[in-house]
Amino acid sequence: MTHDLLIIGGGINGCAIAREAALLGLKVLLVERDDLASHTSSSSTKLIHGGLRYLEQYEFKLVAEALAERERLVAIAPHLIHPMAFVLPHEHQLRPWWMIRLGLVLYDRIGGKSTLAKSRGLRAADIAYRAPLKRPGKGFVYSDAWVDDSRLTLLNAMDAAACGATVQTRTALVSARREGELWRAELSDGHGVTARAIVNAAGPWVASTLARLGVNAAAGVRLVKGSHIVVPRLYDGDHAYILQQPDRRIVFAIPYLDRFTEIGTTDVPVDAPEDAVIDGDEIDYLCAAVNRYFTRQITPADVTSAWSGVRPLYDDGADAASEITRDYVLELDTSGPPLLSVFGGKITTARHLAEEAMGKLASTIGTTFRPVSRTRPLPGGDIGRFDTFLADVRRRFPFLGDPRSDRMARAYGAMLIEMLDGVDSEAAMGRDFGHGLTEVELHWMRAREWAHDAADALDRRSKLGLVMSADQRAAVEAWFSDASL
Repeated sequence: MTHDLLIIGGGINGCAIAREAALLGLKVLLVERDDLASHTSSSSTKLIHGGLRYLEQYEFKLVAEALAERERLVAIAPHLIHPMAFVLPHEHQLRPWWMIRLGLVLYDRIGGKSTLAKSRGLRAADIAYRAPLKRPGKGFVYSDAWVDDSRLTLLNAMDAAACGATVQTRTALVSARREGELWRAELSDGHGVTARAIVNAAGPWVASTLARLGVNAAAGVRLVKGSHIVVPRLYDGDHAYILQQPDRRIVFAIPYLDRFTEIGTTDVPVDAPEDAVIDGDEIDYLCAAVNRYFTRQITPADVTSAWSGVRPLYDDGADAASEITRDYVLELDTSGPPLLSVFGGKITTARHLAEEAMGKLASTIGTTFRPVSRTRPLPGGDIGRFDTFLADVRRRFPFLGDPRSDRMARAYGAMLIEMLDGVDSEAAMGRDFGHGLTEVELHWMRAREWAHDAADALDRRSKLGLVMSADQRAAVEAWFSDASL
């Protein structure tokens, strides 16, 4: 069978394009050499946001597009994406009050109609917002949204597969060449495939993939590492902080998994995608960033975990890594069978990127483009209000308990009802591996979510790897390795 599209890369952009193409009725094959979202797409700050700081760089189009997408994503995945209040303490020596106020007014309006709360000043009555701060003076409060980045990537892949796409993980592109009107590709599983077009969505490996295809790109890529640390929870509440730094960068402090605070990010130029490892200087920088603001001080010894991702940013010639545009560029090569390469992008704008990608590709492969994903719920997202859905889950499955029902309702949304069909007790969920992870959930991950091992299940699909012991992790690994299952 000849595929309409062969997509290289199972990150957020590749999976979003696969979804868009499958919804258009195209024959799609997506290959990912590792796991879905195994690199940059699981290493973000985990925000669906317009990017307030990008206004300072005059990236008005990017911010407007991202804020419009934020509104769409909150609507189509209310289980996975939820609004969050952000507190911005004022530091006059870094940016004057009027500048930030004007920026926030623009941020409230530039993306069009929004269901999220408008920005406002920090009030004396905002006790929870002020309590952690050393200097609880002037400040601002505005809204953005939080997301489980790896599961957002996964949901795009699941919807693509539900619409007929084939998704193969642990499958790398070995080589590809143009033959007449088709691409002929060799895959690491030993199979050869043909496709009418290729999408290079390899993220940090976009340039090396082009070299493997024997194509020279006009666009360039800058690799910039962004690192985050996780520490025991620094404050009570479900709000986040955006903290201005002396170098004019900003650092976020965000509630994470109820018991932690996530702190990030950095901007460090690197030479290769494999350089996605946090270093001591980054840890020191992030600790100092929050210590400037919070009463509770931290040291590197408080760091319980960390992650780093390499962003494949479009090279716009900016000197500083923090000033490189976060907008994307889609480069279409039609010197033979079409090749579309993706440079840059944000997790927030992946759906829009996919729509634009298919708009560029459609005519080159003889199909007609139309918007298909703007209002379509992502898998599990057809639940109405999350609070109402969670109450229904707790009524129907009281044996889950409150913490586990909240975690699973957010992860699976309406799919949780299908997962627990016929399960009427905790015992019926099978073996408990710790922290509420049972066999029924592992079976689902393996059968429906392309999970192959403990890292897939614990680090990306559930994030329970942050709290599980080495023995518990080993038990999950043994479960996946058991050929009799």
